[in-house]
Amino acid sequence: MPIRQLSETMINQIAAGEVIERPASVVKELVENALDAGATRVEIVTAGGGLNLIRVSDDGSGIPEKELALAIARHCTSKLADDIHDIRSLGFRGEALPSIGSVARLSIRSRTASSENAAEIGIDGGRVSAVRPAAANRGTTVEVRDLFLATPPRLKFMKGERAESSAIGDVVKRIAIAFPAVRFTLAGPDRSTLELPATDDSPEGRLRRVAQVMGADFPDNAIAIDAMRDGVHLAGHVSVPSFTRANALQQYAYVNGRPVRDKLIAGAIRGAFADVLPRDRHAVTVLFLTLDPVIVDVNVHPAKADVRFRDPGLVRGLIVGAIHEALANAGIRAATTGAAGMMAAFRPGAASYAHGGPANGHRSYEAAYRASGFSGFDPAHSPQRPLDMGDGFGEDEQAAFDAGPLHSADARAGQNEAAETLLGTALGAARAQVHENYIVAQTRDSLVIVDQHAAHERLVYEALKNALHSRAVPSQMLLLPEIVDLPEEDAERLAIHSETLARFGLGIERFGPGAVAVRETPSMLGETNVQQLVRDLADEIADNDTVDTLKERLDKIAATMACHGSVRSGRLLKPEEMNALLRQMEATPGSGTCNHGRPTYIELKLADIERLFGRR
Repeated sequence: MPIRQLSETMINQIAAGEVIERPASVVKELVENALDAGATRVEIVTAGGGLNLIRVSDDGSGIPEKELALAIARHCTSKLADDIHDIRSLGFRGEALPSIGSVARLSIRSRTASSENAAEIGIDGGRVSAVRPAAANRGTTVEVRDLFLATPPRLKFMKGERAESSAIGDVVKRIAIAFPAVRFTLAGPDRSTLELPATDDSPEGRLRRVAQVMGADFPDNAIAIDAMRDGVHLAGHVSVPSFTRANALQQYAYVNGRPVRDKLIAGAIRGAFADVLPRDRHAVTVLFLTLDPVIVDVNVHPAKADVRFRDPGLVRGLIVGAIHEALANAGIRAATTGAAGMMAAFRPGAASYAHGGPANGHRSYEAAYRASGFSGFDPAHSPQRPLDMGDGFGEDEQAAFDAGPLHSADARAGQNEAAETLLGTALGAARAQVHENYIVAQTRDSLVIVDQHAAHERLVYEALKNALHSRAVPSQMLLLPEIVDLPEEDAERLAIHSETLARFGLGIERFGPGAVAVRETPSMLGETNVQQLVRDLADEIADNDTVDTLKERLDKIAATMACHGSVRSGRLLKPEEMNALLRQMEATPGSGTCNHGRPTYIELKLADIERLFGRR
């Protein structure tokens, strides 16, 4: 087949294949256009999962009538100056509208503030209609019908209506978090209405918008992030370690206000929480990176979902360091969901107290009483009789309960009342030890239950890590150097990081153009697969420009040592030992979870306890 110039319609359809993956992609492009136009209100209506109808209306600046024809032409945009590296808007390529129009029926109705009338233009499968007058308020309404009408094979790859509707909702929520001052509405016959009222652009306003999207639990379990390094600013919130999800879908990241799914950012979040979360759990995060547009390339993905940083090590280091610092400064905090779960476990089910009689129960009780054969009432045997404190509850009678070994310890022995200062601390004063593993403590307004083994395991682990990383890691000299063959570029990367690796006990040096010689390994690793270790390090340096693999292996050994060296379940603790453990937990960052990510304590507020007993 000879080389030929493709038609304009074919070019647009090829572009649509890159940009318009599914209905959610259309919604994303149209909502971004509305926000770039300065809209404070964005309304989205869909039908049939977005395949039958997508309508996006805004109150932005609008499009002048004479520019409507240009708006649907390829590579025509008002958002890009002469410098492709200085991108300060969400859209910039000028491909979205012509691409959508080439595979669907598209109409655009718009009016500017200075115009008395609106104007409308349409595209039907690539065929453009003339501009005509219309009636509309200030702003723009874009309507897309019969998506993929001109490319029917694409419909075979669409998921069900419910899945496509859900994807649209996710896109709107992800964008809405970055623009709290904008009101968003998502409605249609294929969904329940989603309304996100406008807040403001302050940190508090952003957190309120996050609560609208992610639920009210997140603000109660969130830690604020605010850090700056070399012109890169990081802000947002991350969850406390005990507040997690089964997947990473609730990890939101933004670069200069643009929602992104970047593997470098996701890896940095995962690395920052590696010590405090189980492997199958994920933190909940909302992070905003603000930096000079010149040092980040947003033009590396057709849908603008990925970005490329000029200095990825700087960004990764900033995220990891800021999260570590925030977790340390937050002190000891437990997720509120732990108390909610405890209340649910304590709260009796309705069936336990249900009876088949009338609501007041009088008749059924009377019938049961008569059927029992009793002819009189004996107050001494009544279950409703007042407690007789002089019969069975005196010291002599209670002494029988003190005989023999007990599987709990009373922290009040030898002391009258806990010191007022202890009651005012985060974990309070130890009151008892139950089942030889759980410390029950009291604060001024809550009850705290601590897993002594999990708590002490975290304390020992943090102490081992501090000792491990505060000085050079002891190394062991290999009798014969291990030669590891690598691609030349990997060997060069390892040589560049050799000083850092030496600090962790791994001594390497170049051995020709495509190999390294390993002369020392960390003593803690014992006999290890040097070849695999070096290759893993080379892969990580290539991906993230870090040597965290070696650090993680050392930390894993420290975690194992901590698990075996901590207070075991089944050990009775003295009152002073219990209180000392609580004070150490308060002073140790990350002590809200153990090395395996399980919570070390649960706090139940006094108000919750009173609700359980019907006092509130």
